[in-house]
Parts: sequence; structure tokens; C-alpha cells
Amino acid sequence: MQAIALPRHVLVVDDSRAQRHMVSMQLRRWGYRVTECESALVALDLCQLSDIDIIISDWMMPGMTGLEFCRKFRGLGRESYGYFVLLTSKSEKTEIADGLEAGADDFLTKPVASNELRARLRAGERMLAMQAELLAKNKVIVSTLVELQKLYDSLDRDLIEARKLQQTLIRDRVRDYGWARVSLILRNSGRVGGDLVGSFRADDDRVVVYSIDVSGHGVASAMMTARLAGFLTGSSPEQNLAFQTGPEGDHILLPPAAVVERFNHLMLEEIQAEQYFTMVFAVIDRRSGRLDLVQAGHPHPMLIRADGGVQRLGNGGLPVGLIAGAGFESVTVQIRPGDRLVLVSDGFTECPLPNGQDFGEDGLTESLRASSHLSGSDLLEAMVWDLARAAGTESFPDDVSGIVLDLLPQEAGQHCPVASVAQPGQRLFDG
Repeated sequence: MQAIALPRHVLVVDDSRAQRHMVSMQLRRWGYRVTECESALVALDLCQLSDIDIIISDWMMPGMTGLEFCRKFRGLGRESYGYFVLLTSKSEKTEIADGLEAGADDFLTKPVASNELRARLRAGERMLAMQAELLAKNKVIVSTLVELQKLYDSLDRDLIEARKLQQTLIRDRVRDYGWARVSLILRNSGRVGGDLVGSFRADDDRVVVYSIDVSGHGVASAMMTARLAGFLTGSSPEQNLAFQTGPEGDHILLPPAAVVERFNHLMLEEIQAEQYFTMVFAVIDRRSGRLDLVQAGHPHPMLIRADGGVQRLGNGGLPVGLIAGAGFESVTVQIRPGDRLVLVSDGFTECPLPNGQDFGEDGLTESLRASSHLSGSDLLEAMVWDLARAAGTESFPDDVSGIVLDLLPQEAGQHCPVASVAQPGQRLFDG
């Protein structure tokens, strides 16, 4: 059943009883609910207790003037608006301005003409109707914002948990393989991100490191990194795309180019997502003293030599998951104890600087040279510090990730081969 709208409540304030009665009589004839007051003080108390829609008040009254009454009425902090009309014989512009400044909506000149009073009341009715509509819409907006905040809080809690789960993908920030040590860093720009770094032992003589950056940001990218991490687990070679099963059921590590080609096929033929990713996949072999890697659209790998020199590796290459049947070129370099391999995401190289340029691979190279005496986690932290100093902020617009593989020097007294290439059966690194 639709509620019946109550008539507007009008308060008439005038110290002249005759004037009050004359105005009130007309108002009642037009269907208004009318209350009369002989002073502004009494009217102000009434306004605090009753819901008054329209006030028609004389300007000149003993005790408190209509102008003062209007100012105090506006200060009551009511939820609903009250339309205020001042009755006056004043016509000077400065006095009218004073009334508007005090909060009056309209003015009527005494003696009040019936048609003019009716016109002012209709104007007040329109304003009150618009104010009521605006108030109702504001309530809907507030209610909607409350619901949205609840939804946001729920999503934020889920993202916090997702962040914790994603961090477990690189639970071991430092892994010691005996002859090599791998250090990782991952800082998401949001709750979750699309970067992934990791390593695993292929056998006693080989360690694999990889760095991945999935296109886009947020939950979709994070879910893809979690899925990719499952294909690069060292604890389950049968699920790792880097291995194939040999004739005797053993697990054989594939060349880096073949591994990346497998991932390319996986993205395009099986996953079929609207995403792609860049990647560096590297194999370090201590027996042969070789580093074999593939750069697939990722920033160039950096090799810090034991003497502090920085060498940029790789030939660029295509990202993974863009072109079916794409080929990926492998790069091979010789390595020795004391060398360090550094892989980073484009959160480093493409980080914008205040001068409008990017940090770039030149900035990365400079940072590595300045911190070439550091290794592992200290080197990664120094790189992030250099990036933050150059960018002028620690809140980076993209995920920042990196991995450092330190080829540990041989202990004193151990045999250190002079040749760059190991002879058959000889190891360049003793475990």
C-alpha cells in the first residue's frame, strides 16, 4: 500500500498576532499544516523538536531578529532542508544580501500579497522536493558504497591470502647447492603479481635457474605464474617440462631451447589463454664449465665475472606464447668459480624515472658494476636500492623480481683447473 504524503509543515513566526493569523489562515486554506510562534526564541526551540518544512519569519522582532533566527536555524544541523522566507519592509540590496548570507531562501515584502506568497511557497515546494530526491539518492549511494566496501574488503582479504600463497612459490629465498648458491627476490607492485623466479637441481653437476614475467597484472597473471611454477618443479621431474623420460625410465634434462619450445607449445595448444610471458631459462654445468641459456623476450641476462666485469648475454628473442612453432636460440658461454649470473624482470629495466627515461639495462649494468663486490641477497638488495634511488620512490609501477646464481670459489688447497673448458671426466667446480 502506497504511503499517503503528509501536508507540508509551515512555521509562521511574527510578534504581531494579527499578521500571524492573516498568513496562517491563507496557508491552512491551501492545505498546509501550520504552527504559529510569537518569538524567534520559542520558534528555535520548536525547530529542534519538530520537523519543520517551511519557515515564514518576520525580520524585525524583539529579543531575536528574524535574521539571527535564520542564522541559528541553519546551524542546527538538520538532516532535511528547511525553506526559510523572511518577511520584511526592507528593500536595500545590502540588507537583502545580509539575509542571503544568513541562509534565507526568499523574501516577502509586508504587507504580504496572497498571490506572491503562493508563488514563494511553490518555489519552496520545488526546492524541498529536489532536496528530498537528492537525499534519497545520497542514501542509496551511501548504501551502495557500504556494500562495495564490504566487497572490496572481502576481495582484499582474498588477495592477501593469494599473496601469501604466491610467496610460497619462492619459499627458499636462498638455496645452497654446494658449488653454487641461488638467491631470489620478488616484490609485487600490487597484492599479487605476474613474476616468477626459481631454481632446481637437475643432477649433481647441473643447476637450472629461470626468470618469468607473465603479461598483465593482478589475479590472472598470478594464477598463470602458479600454473607455470608447477611445470618447473625440481621435486617432481615427471611433471617438469624441462625433463623428458629416457629409454630406461630415467629423467633427461632437455636443452634450454627445447624447454622454451615446449612452453610455447603448451601456451598455444593446451592452455590457450590470452596471455604470454617472457622468460630466461639457464643451465649451469660445473663439469663442463658451461652456461647454456635461452632469452625469450626477457631483459638480457647479466654475467658478473670474478674480476668485476659485467657481460650482457642473450639475443632478445620472442616471448613465449605468441607465435606457434617459434624457434628459440640458445647461447653458450664459459664460466668459472667466482662468476655470478643475474636475471631480472622488466620491472627493473622499464621502471620510469623522473627525467622521463627508463632505468634501462644501462642503469642495471651500472648498478651491478657498483655492487660487483657483493653476492647473493646483498647484491639483489643493492640493485633494488639503486632502482628506488633513481626512481625517487620504493613504490614501483611493475613487479620487480630477480635471481642471482653465485658460482662459489674453491676453498684454499683445492685443485682449480686453469683451462676454461674441462677435460673429459674433470669438474671445474668441486662440490
